[in-house]
Amino acid sequence: MQKQPAMVLPGAVQLRIKNSQSSTGERLSQTKSMVLPEPDTLQKPISRHRRNQSQHNVDGSVGPQTILKGEYLNKAKIAEGGKKLRKNWTSTWVVLCSNQLLFYKESKQEVVANLKPGGKPDGVDLCGAVIEWTTEKSSRKNVIQITTSNGHEFLLQADHFPTISKWHDAIKKAADSLSSGAGGQSCGRAALHRSNSIECLSRPTCEPTKPKPKETKSEHRRSIMFKLNYSASDSADKNGVKNRLKKFISRRPSMKTLQEKGLIKDRVFGCHMLTLCEREKTTVPKFVKLCVEEVEKRGLEADGIYRVSGNLAIIQKLRFLVDQEEELDLGDSQWEDIHVITGALKMFFRELPEPLFPFRFFDLFVEAIKIREPTQKIQAFKKLIHQLPKPNHNTMKLLFQHLRRVLMNSKKNLMSTQGISIVFGPTLMWPELESGNMEVNMVFQNQIVESILIECVEIFGPEAM
Repeated sequence: MQKQPAMVLPGAVQLRIKNSQSSTGERLSQTKSMVLPEPDTLQKPISRHRRNQSQHNVDGSVGPQTILKGEYLNKAKIAEGGKKLRKNWTSTWVVLCSNQLLFYKESKQEVVANLKPGGKPDGVDLCGAVIEWTTEKSSRKNVIQITTSNGHEFLLQADHFPTISKWHDAIKKAADSLSSGAGGQSCGRAALHRSNSIECLSRPTCEPTKPKPKETKSEHRRSIMFKLNYSASDSADKNGVKNRLKKFISRRPSMKTLQEKGLIKDRVFGCHMLTLCEREKTTVPKFVKLCVEEVEKRGLEADGIYRVSGNLAIIQKLRFLVDQEEELDLGDSQWEDIHVITGALKMFFRELPEPLFPFRFFDLFVEAIKIREPTQKIQAFKKLIHQLPKPNHNTMKLLFQHLRRVLMNSKKNLMSTQGISIVFGPTLMWPELESGNMEVNMVFQNQIVESILIECVEIFGPEAM
C-alpha cells in the first residue's frame, strides 16, 4: 500500500500557537517577578485587621518600646496644627516610647496596670519633632518645648531641673533617632517602599515594555497605603505647604519694621508691664498716672467710686483711643462720668498678660497672708513687695497710696477697705494655673489686698509731700 502523507489539522496549529503564546506570557511574568527588590515581604502578607496593625509593625516586629517609664510632669498645649491655643497647665502622667510621647490622664496605678478601660492616652509623634529649651513661652522655670512636624506645640515643665533635663535628653534622642532612621525605618518610609513594590505586581499585557503612567494609582494601592497609616502624597503635600508658609512668613516685614513705618502701633491694653514701661521710658504706665490724677481731681467723693461700673461702650472707646496713642484729655466732656475712667483703669489691670502681682509671687503672698503674728506678716509682705520688678513695685505703690486717699473720703464715697479689696483682689492678682478651689483663692486675694491697704504706710513708707 502506498503511504499517505500525514494530514496537519488546522486546530493543532492554532493550539501550538496558543501554547507558545502562553509560555511567552509565563516567561514575561517570571521575568517581572524577578524585578521585585524584596522577596521576603511577599512571603508575609500584610494584615488588614486594624487591631493587628496597632500592635505590630508592617514587617511583623513588636511595637514601640518604652524608653522612660511614667512620671508626673506639667503639660500645656499651646498650638494645634499651627493655630495658637490658650495656655493651660495640667499635671499629666508622661511615658516616653521609642517613637512617641504618651500623655495619660489616669493615676499612676491605673496607667501602669492598665486597669481602667477606655483610658487611651494622647500620643505625640516624635518623628521630625523639634525639642528645645524655652524661656519665652512661659514665666515658669525648667520648661521645654516640643514642636511636631504637623504643627502641634507642647510645653513640659518640672519643678526640679534634673528631672526635666532627663526628659529633655531622652525625648531629643528619640526624635533624632527617628529622623535619622536609626533602629529601623522612620517617618513612613516603610509604607512608601511597600507601595512601590506592590505597584510592580501588574498582570502581563500585550505591550510589556510600555511603562505605566505614574499618575495612575490603583484603588488597591490606595487602600493598602491608608491601612498602613502612612500616605506619601499626603505627607509630601503637608510638608510642601508648610515649607511654603515658612518662606512666606520669613519674607514678611518684621514687626519692628512695620512699627517704624507707622503701619502698626504698639498697644497699651494687653501689653506686658515691663514692655510697656520700657517703651514709655518710665516705671509707671502713663495711662495709670492719668487715671489716678483725674480721679483725685474730681472723683474722691463720688458715691461708690471703683465699685460702680461705667458705660462699657464709652470705656471701650476710651481704650481704643489709648491703644492708638491719641492725645488724651480725660477732662474732656465725653469722659464726664468718672466711673468710665475708673472702669478703664480696672480693665487695664485685668488685661495684663501677667498681673501686677507676678505669677511666681502668687503662692508666696498666699503663704504670707497665712502668718498669724501681725508683725511677721507685715515684714513678709514688705520683703516680697520690695523683691518685685521695679515697674510692678512703683505702679503698686502709686495705686495703693491712691486707694488710701480714696478711703480717707469713705464718709462721702461710702467705700470701705473691704469693699476696695473685693474690687481689686481678683483684678491685681490671680494664679497662672487655675487649680484648686477658686473661692479659696479669691478669699486670699481679697485678704492680701486688704492687708496691704491697711499697712500701706508701713510697707511703702510715708507719701512724699
